[in-house]
Amino acid sequence: MHYSALVTLSCLLGFGAAQTIKGQFDCLPAGGFTLCQNLWGISAGVGSQSSTLVNSTSQTVAWSTNYTWANGPNNVKSYANVESVSSKGVQLANIASAPTSWNWNYATQSTGIRADVAYDIWFGKASSGNPATSASSFEIMIWLSGLGGIQPVGSQITTGTVVAGHTWNLWKGPNGNWEVLSFVSATGDLNSFDVDLNDFFTYLIEEQGVASTQFVQSIQAGTEAFVGTANLVTSSYSVSIVPK
Repeated sequence: MHYSALVTLSCLLGFGAAQTIKGQFDCLPAGGFTLCQNLWGISAGVGSQSSTLVNSTSQTVAWSTNYTWANGPNNVKSYANVESVSSKGVQLANIASAPTSWNWNYATQSTGIRADVAYDIWFGKASSGNPATSASSFEIMIWLSGLGGIQPVGSQITTGTVVAGHTWNLWKGPNGNWEVLSFVSATGDLNSFDVDLNDFFTYLIEEQGVASTQFVQSIQAGTEAFVGTANLVTSSYSVSIVPK
């Protein structure tokens, strides 16, 4: 989840070599994406985190994040993520497909880690708007991993729901002025994820009452860290929206 105020964009440029950001709200241009630290919950614990851009193009990005967090085991410390620059501003009713591919793994992880690996997708009534603000109507999370017994916002409303060829438990609940709907993998970690996000959008319209007039305002992909030490590596990630 993304609760921070507007992040500041760092002035680091160039993609020839790996670049690392360490500040609480540092961001880095990454081809067709933006890599952001977003350590919005840092005050709830003790630790540090850095994120590294490995390489990027207009269509794909590879990156990693390293963190060590302690205390406040039920509090999110960060959501290091990449956000697509172009996959936004399209009304749900006008989306033909939204292909995405995400290949990731924990290069290292401590025992007792509490963290998820998840998409964070924001819908709103307007075609543009900053996530986690008054512009937001819905926050759609897709958890490819959830470790340490953590749970999404709200309560579980379905079990064993099949969407995009995978099985999910769906959670729902309010957060601020928006509604959170979280698809949690029911079959363990999904380290190689290749689907059409429009399958989720269609399900939400047909089964959960999300209006097709809503716009996709942001698609982010990253990890919420609660406690523990880890090096999470994304070897490749891509997403796009194909309008009708």
